[in-house]
Amino acid sequence: MKKFIVIAGNIGSGKTTLTRYLSRHLGFTPSYESVDGNPYLADFYHDMHRWSFPLQIYFLGKRFESHRQIVEGSESVIQDRSVYEDCAIFAENLRRNGQMTQRDYDNYLQIYTIMGQFFRAPDLVVYLKAGMPTLQKRIAMRGRDYEAAIPLDYLEQLNGLYDEWIDNWRLSPVVTLSADDLDFVHSSLDCCAIFDLIEAALHPLVSVHA
Repeated sequence: MKKFIVIAGNIGSGKTTLTRYLSRHLGFTPSYESVDGNPYLADFYHDMHRWSFPLQIYFLGKRFESHRQIVEGSESVIQDRSVYEDCAIFAENLRRNGQMTQRDYDNYLQIYTIMGQFFRAPDLVVYLKAGMPTLQKRIAMRGRDYEAAIPLDYLEQLNGLYDEWIDNWRLSPVVTLSADDLDFVHSSLDCCAIFDLIEAALHPLVSVHA
């Protein structure tokens, strides 16, 4: 039976790596976040107020198309970040800290709401919860020039919104994993433990926390 899993988490939490490992283990098709080739991202981190709206519209369009392909396709898929996070976390954070005007946010929200009529909730959300030291370390290891410009308070604000979002998520079960304590890259035991948790949540679907 077709399944749809979302890997959610802040920048640098390990979503892409877990998506790759888990898709291989389960035999699911991975759907990765569109970062390379993004025409706004580098500009955004240097001037958030100027580029917040076009960046969020760009991401919304890309993620909506990915979501549509997943819903309409026949394969089981693991998605690296969801369209839901775009609105509830990234756009909301820009609105709260004044980097996106209320007018632009209202426009964005109207488009998101129209698109939302075609959303289908995932069967499971896997939330990678990470503290600031972990995020900073992993972002530095990736060595992306534009990410070096990310303000620390911006990351902290996103972390807070991620916790709010996951606490209020009711559309599907959630598995919460501590990205600070679980090393699924170097520890086969941690990797197997994560696989076991996720498989248990899928068969049958129940909410699990690690």
